[in-house]
Amino acid sequence: MSLPPSYFDAVYAAAEDPWSMRTRWYERRKYALTTAVLPRERYGDGLEVGCSVGELTARLAARCDRLTGWDASAAAVERATARVAGEAHVRVEQATVPDAPLPAVDLLVLSEVLYYLDAADLQTFLAQVRTAVRPGGTLLAVHWRHPVADYPQTGDAVHEALRAALPWPRVAVHTEPDLLLDCWVAADTDDVRAASVAAAEDLW
Repeated sequence: MSLPPSYFDAVYAAAEDPWSMRTRWYERRKYALTTAVLPRERYGDGLEVGCSVGELTARLAARCDRLTGWDASAAAVERATARVAGEAHVRVEQATVPDAPLPAVDLLVLSEVLYYLDAADLQTFLAQVRTAVRPGGTLLAVHWRHPVADYPQTGDAVHEALRAALPWPRVAVHTEPDLLLDCWVAADTDDVRAASVAAAEDLW
């Protein structure tokens, strides 16, 4: 069973920043990796699913003309909204996947969120992903690898499902003992130029 919003409400009631996203070097380094891998300097419409307290949202804001952050918890939405206050092109909304249909976007970021879904909900969500990311757009996923007793899936299982479901070329694959990061461009599988940052700038 996927974790319900009430699970996250309890987590955010217990701590202002439950995963120490604002202070922990592990998290700040991961955000730097995440934004460094994105193949385009700038995106039109971006969506971050599972934005939590908005730390990655604030970094993605500099790369998007319009950015939306979603989170299942009202408390997280409130804290993320405060984190990006002053960024008029960023909005934060309470939404859960796969219940809320994904809008069409140029950038979809899935950071530490898909292991909250059970296998059936993950497959429903992945079907949405295939049509939500516009041609030439970017999908980035990054997840913790170590098992967590409460979570329906592991990060490794989530990335295995993503790799099986997405017929797109990958820009980058990054593997560490603690995390997996994959980045795709929505294009034909054999279109290696679509996944090349150098090709986008006519370097080859």
